Amino acid sequence: MGLTFYGKRLCFIGAHPDDIELGAGAFISNIQGKAEILCVTLSDNQKNPDLKHLVNEHYRSMAVLGVPPESVRLEPFVTRRFPQDRQEILEYLYQLNKSYQPDIVFTHTPSDIHQDHEQTTEEVLRAFRGTTVLGFDVTRSSYGFFPHFLVEVSEADVEKKIRALEQYTTYHDRYYFSAELIRATLIRHGALAEKRFAEGFDILRVVGNFQKCE
Repeated sequence: MGLTFYGKRLCFIGAHPDDIELGAGAFISNIQGKAEILCVTLSDNQKNPDLKHLVNEHYRSMAVLGVPPESVRLEPFVTRRFPQDRQEILEYLYQLNKSYQPDIVFTHTPSDIHQDHEQTTEEVLRAFRGTTVLGFDVTRSSYGFFPHFLVEVSEADVEKKIRALEQYTTYHDRYYFSAELIRATLIRHGALAEKRFAEGFDILRVVGNFQKCE
C-alpha cells in the first residue's frame, strides 16, 4: 500500500521548453483537478532562429496535459548562460516563491549534467528553502538517475505525455522524444513501484509533519 500525498500548489521549474513535459508530463496529466499547477520555463530559447516555433509548441504541449496558458510561464534567460546569470535567476526564483508559495517544487535532478539544468536545480534549492523539492529526469542529459519517489499514473496519462511531446515538431527527430522510450521509462518506474506505470522522481528535500491517521 502506497502513501497518499497532498499539495495545494505545485510548481514545475524547467530550464527549457520540453524539459517539464519530458520529466513530469504523465504526472502533470494525472494531477489535473487535484492541485493548482504552475509550470515555469526559464529560457524560451528564442535567441536561436532555428527554434522560433518552440514557444507555440510548448503551449500546445502543455494544453495536451491540461495546463492552460495562464498557468504557463516562459522567461527570457539565455540558454547555456545560466551559470553566468545565476544571480538574476536566483532573484527571479525568490520572487516566484514569495508570490506563488508552492507546497512542492519539481525541477531537474541533480544527476543532470546540462549546465543550465544543473544551475536551475542549485538556484531552486536556494530560493525555495523550507519547501519540498523533487527532481525529474530528462533522459538525454541525466546520468545515474534513480527514482526514489514514484507516483502511479494511468495508461491515459502515458498517452497524454506521448501526445504532448509530439507537439514539438521542431524536435521530431530527437531519439529521446520516442514514444517507445517514453513508455518504456514509465513501465520501468512502474515496475519499481509494483504498478503498471509510474512517473519517477528523486528526492532533493522533503519538508513536512507526521499526523495520526483517522
